[in-house]
Amino acid sequence: MSRIGKQPIEIPAGVTITVGDKEITVAGPKGQLLVPVQPNTTTKVEGTQIVVTRKDDEPKSRAWHGLQRALLNNAVQGVTKGYEKKLEINGVGFRLSGGGQSIEMALGFSHPVKYKAPEGIQLTTNKMEITVSGIDKQKVGQVAAEIRSLKKPEPYKGKGIKYVDEVIIRKAGKAGKK
Repeated sequence: MSRIGKQPIEIPAGVTITVGDKEITVAGPKGQLLVPVQPNTTTKVEGTQIVVTRKDDEPKSRAWHGLQRALLNNAVQGVTKGYEKKLEINGVGFRLSGGGQSIEMALGFSHPVKYKAPEGIQLTTNKMEITVSGIDKQKVGQVAAEIRSLKKPEPYKGKGIKYVDEVIIRKAGKAGKK
């Protein structure tokens, strides 16, 4: 049995789950998410828990079992608490402005870089910090990765956009001749 897949998911108060043939609807105080049904898995709502089971013991079925449970757990967490990732901009002359659905950044290029977030994602700016928040874990991570890829941190001075908890391993510069 999958160690992750066999664990039941507790349904918090205010969250409703509707199991369909092709997708599972998870609705809560922050919004609604659709989770696709993985093949060879069965999802049942038993009281205040969601239980995911699989039909056979094939390797693919075992993988889908854990995946189905993880996707449902992420959806339940998203509609109750939400997800957020924080990014930090480091560099002389780098600037940040905007918020809501779009931000504008000066990242050392000849033009300002504008980024528009997809629907369901909120961007908040505070000095040189960007907070990406939303209910869909995958979308929040994807948007944070796209913003980071605009100017990845370089290893010599650490200039660029990095996650707040990311550690940039610094390299020594050129050694002087004697």
